[in-house]
Amino acid sequence: MYYSQLRAFHAVATQGGFSKAAEFLNLTQPTLSDQVRKLERDFDVLLFNRTSRSVSLTDAGRHLLAITNRMFECEAEALEYLKESQDLLVGSLTLAADAPFHVLRIVRAFRNTYPGVTVNLKIGNSEDILNQLYDFDADVGVFSHVPDDARLKVLSLRDDPLVAVISQDHHWAGRRAVKFRELAGEPLVLRERGSTTRRLIEQEFARLELQMGTVMEVEGRESIREAVATGNGVGFVSKPEFGHDNRLAMLELEDSKLPMHEYMVCLENRAETRVVSAFWEMAVAERD
Repeated sequence: MYYSQLRAFHAVATQGGFSKAAEFLNLTQPTLSDQVRKLERDFDVLLFNRTSRSVSLTDAGRHLLAITNRMFECEAEALEYLKESQDLLVGSLTLAADAPFHVLRIVRAFRNTYPGVTVNLKIGNSEDILNQLYDFDADVGVFSHVPDDARLKVLSLRDDPLVAVISQDHHWAGRRAVKFRELAGEPLVLRERGSTTRRLIEQEFARLELQMGTVMEVEGRESIREAVATGNGVGFVSKPEFGHDNRLAMLELEDSKLPMHEYMVCLENRAETRVVSAFWEMAVAERD
């Protein structure tokens, strides 16, 4: 690499001579002269016309100066960008979550504090989010099933119970709760495999030795709502995610407490990056 030699050439060309360039770069004049001569010698090119009183650029030197002008402008731009990134004046954060409900309050607070940082939000199930973290496709994940892995830094955000969701014309409409055993044989609407909601429901059926009814598999919570609203079966969401929908009714699972633990997760080796640590601090503040 010839960075030092190109920097020496650029300084001589822009400062108007070797002595001023040496002072500008805080080098001795012999060292500076050696660096310029190395460029000329290695590439068999004359860059400066030298006299006892002055130096001037040759045609080759003028052409090279046009290039080094762009080169050092790019360097200055890169350093300015890095400084702005350090101060979070610019940058981006990719956030993967199993439901927007759990993160939008944190995102709002973060964006108000760091308006120059772009936040990209991806929605997926727990398995998808974990893979995105491992593959560096997401900086931070918010989801409910976290493996015991020393590579991960984990923050507990909240705990919410699972509830059943039915349509307003379901034969259970008007009830406030249902026993889990009553779900045996009922048509069900479940998330795709890899989702924590589905895992908890299947585990509870197995624990109680109950037979599951027919299952309609859909991707995402909005699909659950639409499938249930059109009479395709009983679905499940965490209680705060139920929201407001006149087509739907919520039923407590009165004899089965199925908590949905929500966590914020990042890779340990990325936890100290400026944007991740700032978002983490914001999540702690919003949680508390």
